[in-house]
Amino acid sequence: MSGSIQGTTATSGGTTPAGTRSPTGLAGDFNTFLTLLTTQLKNQDPTKAMDTNEMTNQLVAFAGVEQQIAVNTNLSKLIGLQQSAQLTAAAPLIGERVEVDSDKLSLQDGSATVRLPAAGTAQQAVVRVLDSSGRILRQDTVKLGTTAQDWRWDGRTAAGQRLPDGAYGFAVAGLDAQGAAQAIAATVVGTATAAKRPSGGDLQLQLGALSVGFDAMRGIANQ
Repeated sequence: MSGSIQGTTATSGGTTPAGTRSPTGLAGDFNTFLTLLTTQLKNQDPTKAMDTNEMTNQLVAFAGVEQQIAVNTNLSKLIGLQQSAQLTAAAPLIGERVEVDSDKLSLQDGSATVRLPAAGTAQQAVVRVLDSSGRILRQDTVKLGTTAQDWRWDGRTAAGQRLPDGAYGFAVAGLDAQGAAQAIAATVVGTATAAKRPSGGDLQLQLGALSVGFDAMRGIANQ
């Protein structure tokens, strides 16, 4: 299956990588501090030179700021390397069926899957597929079994209209044997089609039109 792993792409007017940007924040304060100290030394009255202890304290502060800048730069490099490693680690997932936590499901090639848990306090599950306005497109009541099971949506509304592939909202409500509402958790199953890391963002896994954080993945789904 085809898929893609994407990172941040530089353009002619794009940003520079972390660790090579112009000094800002703490680095800017450091440069300002250095300028002020140099100016102070140049313009001090030779007959009233700066107190040795005061100058020592300023130099200590100067060194501390310099060390903090170095630490921040190295941390930025380490984070960049870790994020690149995450993209590489995501490569084997492309084309695989994966299970994720999400409040949306992915309609891919006219099919979407919600994984329901085994029966417990909840004996039934009411599954609703929603549009972007929260209106119900399709609703089914499913009897829960002794093991987890998949509910599949064929992309059709209750009226039989076929909808285009995309990300659709969904909600699952549990019912006990007497029909009282019970909390229930469900996950989404879909085919991983890409992995990408937006500039300044966390790694995202794409399931068609559905994008979820990499930490939302709960496992490789059974086919």
